[in-house]
Amino acid sequence: MSHLPTADDHRHMAHAIQLARRPRFNPSPNPRTGCVIVRDGRVVGEGWHRQAGGDHAEVMALKAAGEQARGATAYITLEPCCHQGRTPPCTHALLQAGISQVVAASLDPNPLVAGQGFSRLKTAGVTVLTGILEAEAEKLNPGFLSRMRRQRPFVRCKLGMSLDGRTAMASGESQWITSAAAREDVQRLRAGSDAILTGVGTIASDDPRYTLRLPDTDEATSRPPLLLVVDPTLRSPGEARIFRRQGTVLLVHSPDAPATRREILQQHAELLELPLAKNGIDLKRLMSWLGEQEINELLLEAGASLGGSMLAAGLVDELVLYVAPKLMGDGARGLFQLPGLTQLDQALELDIQDVRSIGKDLRITARPILS
Repeated sequence: MSHLPTADDHRHMAHAIQLARRPRFNPSPNPRTGCVIVRDGRVVGEGWHRQAGGDHAEVMALKAAGEQARGATAYITLEPCCHQGRTPPCTHALLQAGISQVVAASLDPNPLVAGQGFSRLKTAGVTVLTGILEAEAEKLNPGFLSRMRRQRPFVRCKLGMSLDGRTAMASGESQWITSAAAREDVQRLRAGSDAILTGVGTIASDDPRYTLRLPDTDEATSRPPLLLVVDPTLRSPGEARIFRRQGTVLLVHSPDAPATRREILQQHAELLELPLAKNGIDLKRLMSWLGEQEINELLLEAGASLGGSMLAAGLVDELVLYVAPKLMGDGARGLFQLPGLTQLDQALELDIQDVRSIGKDLRITARPILS
């Protein structure tokens, strides 16, 4: 370590973090990363990771810096990779360019890296300083970090509701509780997700499309998230609109699903058989399977039954609640089915992370406090 962190170190790292946020779509299965090359106090190159298979942030920044990278400092949001993946290792690129110092925000928990990138740089004589704005940098990649540390994706549950916590009238009518501005914001959530999870009840009652409709984006050329439908007995209607969407639809069913339904629905979607648990499909096994498929971020857009089951299983990491200034009455449907809660001390507590206005609605971001 050549020096203690300075105000300039924090400023350049904050710049790198901002660069990492630039892509509209996550570069999954890779993490979001940013890099700034600084020589004699001046930024000579900057980069960010746009998509898997493309240049990593370090390589993009080094190309921009050219010969000015020799003897410079590289500010990077995550430990550089040191293994051959879809692209060559970034440690090699940094050494070849003649970088003399690397200032990094955080260690890469990927077992293929996990300190080895820093070690290779130090062995080659590069000074390494770590931990600069680490907490801020980790916020860039909740899904990647979850998959590496817990072998499952980060699960974000999205719900639209009235001010009295209702998601639909008793008849099932729910379009539209929230405003157009809130629905547009949901599109950004989808764009940042690798997969969407819903239940067959939602498909049967609402016939949603789960398409990706972003302003200034050609849906045909964008990367639609994988859509998973928990459908134990394969009762999804073959004419459902999800089967006409861009992107893969995966129906998650039990071993008891009728053979005739498998034959019909495999013409429209891919099928995944998973064992049953106490209250339906084994959701923990499903999350593990998604981790194996390199799914970093999962958006849960489901009804009260599946949402409640995911919450009860401790599989929801974040809630994004769009609250409309409406009252729908006690006969309307609630947010989650959570049977067994009979006393106040059994209530699920939340840590509110953010509250802001989206059009005429409120968006509340909260995380369950798990005991």
